[in-house]
Amino acid sequence: MIDALRKISSPSIANAIETFNVRPRNQGFMSSEIRCLFPELGPLVGHAVTAVIRAEPQPVEGHRSSTFAWWDYVLSIPAPRVIVVHDLDEPRGQGAQWGEVQANIHKALGAAGAITDGSVRDLDEVRALGFQFAAAHVSVSHAYVHMVDFGLPVKVGGLWVKPGDLIHCDQHGAVTIPADLVPKVAEAVRRVEADERKIIEVCQSREFSADKLKDLYKQIRPGTY
Repeated sequence: MIDALRKISSPSIANAIETFNVRPRNQGFMSSEIRCLFPELGPLVGHAVTAVIRAEPQPVEGHRSSTFAWWDYVLSIPAPRVIVVHDLDEPRGQGAQWGEVQANIHKALGAAGAITDGSVRDLDEVRALGFQFAAAHVSVSHAYVHMVDFGLPVKVGGLWVKPGDLIHCDQHGAVTIPADLVPKVAEAVRRVEADERKIIEVCQSREFSADKLKDLYKQIRPGTY
């Protein structure tokens, strides 16, 4: 199922989820501040591994998470994994947690990429590694970046993400997929795209007319005109 989802765009995933009416249409996705930096790598799909960081102040004694405990926690979440990090600084992005070293460590730990409202760096090296970044900021320095906590729900790009949530992210943005819909989404995408193809074919036809388009809408989208 994960491999099938990697072949689908995030807007198509969002469209498919809408057909099940399990959540309001203005929920379940991150805002446009979170930008996929390597769209050529294709969609990032995996289970969320969550954490919160700070970068502006130096770590306070007793308020810095154990690196080894974090690695163990990453491995406790089903693969493939997507690291989802909330930056507690205000303004955010004053230091980059994510760069070449962290990307290599976390790829070895079974993560396919990282999503953060903080900063990333070492873009050329990370792109070459095939590790996806989706971030709100790019920063030259890591400043005093340190992990404060992990394994809790985090709000990134306006979306609350819980540990283990399945996330799909590409150049359009990031969306979570409800667990009970995971086996159903790919087929729902095919149904939606089949209807969209009919609309496009009518619009591109030499025999196009508004009446033909209206008739088609009545068939495939009743009550939406």
